[in-house]
Amino acid sequence: MSVPRVRAPELAGAGGWLNTGGAALSLADLRGRIVLLDFWTFCCVNCLHVLDELRELEREFADVLVVVGVHSPKFVHEADHDALRAAVQRYDVAHPVLDDPDLVTWGRYAVRAWPTLVVVDPQGYVVGQFSGEGHEHALRVLVERLVAEHAAAGTLRRGDSPYRPEPVPPGDLTFPGKALLLPDGRLLVSDTGAHALALLDPADGSVLARVGVPGQRGLVDGAPDAARFAEPGGACLLPPEVAERVGYDVVVADTVNHALRGVSVADGSVRTVAGTGRQWMRGDPDTGPGADVPLSSPWDCAWWPARGTVVVAMAGVHQLWAFDPLTGRVEVLAGTTQEGLVDGEPSRAWFAQPSGLAVSDDGETLWLVDAETSSLRRLRNGLVHTEVGSGLFDFGHVDGPADEALLQHPLGLVPLPDGSIALCDTYNGALRVFDPVTRTVATLAAGLAEPSDAVVTADGVALLVVESAAHRVTRVPLPDEVVRHRGDRHRSQRPAMDLAPGRVRLEVAFAPPAGQVLDDRYGPASYLVVSSSPESLLVRGAGAGTDLVRELVLAAPEAAGVDSGVLHVSARAASCDHDPAVEFPACHVHQQDWGVPVRLVARGASELVLPLGSVG
Repeated sequence: MSVPRVRAPELAGAGGWLNTGGAALSLADLRGRIVLLDFWTFCCVNCLHVLDELRELEREFADVLVVVGVHSPKFVHEADHDALRAAVQRYDVAHPVLDDPDLVTWGRYAVRAWPTLVVVDPQGYVVGQFSGEGHEHALRVLVERLVAEHAAAGTLRRGDSPYRPEPVPPGDLTFPGKALLLPDGRLLVSDTGAHALALLDPADGSVLARVGVPGQRGLVDGAPDAARFAEPGGACLLPPEVAERVGYDVVVADTVNHALRGVSVADGSVRTVAGTGRQWMRGDPDTGPGADVPLSSPWDCAWWPARGTVVVAMAGVHQLWAFDPLTGRVEVLAGTTQEGLVDGEPSRAWFAQPSGLAVSDDGETLWLVDAETSSLRRLRNGLVHTEVGSGLFDFGHVDGPADEALLQHPLGLVPLPDGSIALCDTYNGALRVFDPVTRTVATLAAGLAEPSDAVVTADGVALLVVESAAHRVTRVPLPDEVVRHRGDRHRSQRPAMDLAPGRVRLEVAFAPPAGQVLDDRYGPASYLVVSSSPESLLVRGAGAGTDLVRELVLAAPEAAGVDSGVLHVSARAASCDHDPAVEFPACHVHQQDWGVPVRLVARGASELVLPLGSVG
């Protein structure tokens, strides 16, 4: 399907601009340049993947291409301008960013999902729209075509980028992410923003040593002063008998390298133990030797005695994986890659960016926080169960009974000596505590700067809390009593789409980039999965298939007792270079998951078109 030739709507956002030195930009200012609008939100791991996909394009076409991030928040915390500034610094966003807390520009461009990319030509017309990941090649082909066309027509204007970076505050740590207390008493902190690990004295927080070259992103093994990481996340300690056999003590989730790294505490040496350095995409193997299987944004890890393996929070594909250090193999432990909140058998459960793991003292229960559903969940006795949280779009800061309590994008957790679970409620800036006996939630501490992890001190009387946005580790005493916070309830402000009950035509629009054809050498080139929350919203059309067009039947509100919900749509399309002279053509996978809020109204639309990749 071709995108109609329409004038690109002007950019607007009440929050103003970042990475421009204070200047406001307009499309008129950028006339003569190719503009790539990246609609993103900083909670979204798929959006972070796209930031990495765009880096090479930004460098290669620096004089003709201007990338503009349009930040369209999901969570209340993300609508805070200072929080967005911190995220821009944290993720090395190297282009101007429009802060659009009210989703004004999102609405003008009829965006349906994060991330969405819109290409505007030098004359100010929309010429392409893509949703999801894997579009770097398609974007490159389109930009090259536009450069050639507009250079020949005299409508291309070359020049410097309006990008002016936001200064990062100096300090010993830069957006630290996770922490691990080592047997020798030192605190191992993932210095995520500096792409390194830091060994701290837990008494005063001073840096005793570093592993990895600070400020140097890369995937390099070797000695501590030569090794490199890329935004490392959580770490876990192996049992002594396992560590002795494999030759390293700590497993680190090296998030943006899509790898697991092994670190020897004795000499600080680093080795890659799983992952290829390439992001896992649909169609890749998910079982086998760790050196041969791609991973996707591993965010945290934990040794689980009940299985005798390392469990990995694979945030990038909404799953839990297992890594066996002794055999070096990886496999899926739980999750389908569908994003959402579904309990039950591990193979059928849905997760949404699992970002923190912890194991109960008896070694039987694996606790986890699911960031995008703002939930606390557990895996025990072969079943996944949700203790706190209700779905992708409900969040807040509410204490009380677990089935009424709300969190906001939690990233870490730790069992406490009394058997309760402390939660790093990141976007609420709070420490919360869940009591599994009374099944209640209370607030332990508030006013923290994006707490992302915590460990219990050796004497068991305090927590060492990683305040990521404050670039520090803070000691928080464990009180005799915790406070009760009734707080506020929130729901994502994403506008719902009005659809008519009955038959609705769903189309995932995709056209191979110029010079490519659909890749059907090993089976169907496309794949589509549709479901809904609640299930009663969708009468017919759920399930998997290979056609990107499907007829859905939505419930009649008066019959089903449901008048709104979420359509979950997951699509994939594969394409390859079309040149008979090339023996091994380059192939690319394009994929996206949509969670589309819908309302059932009599005069609603009878068609839903979601652009996976289309060029006009």
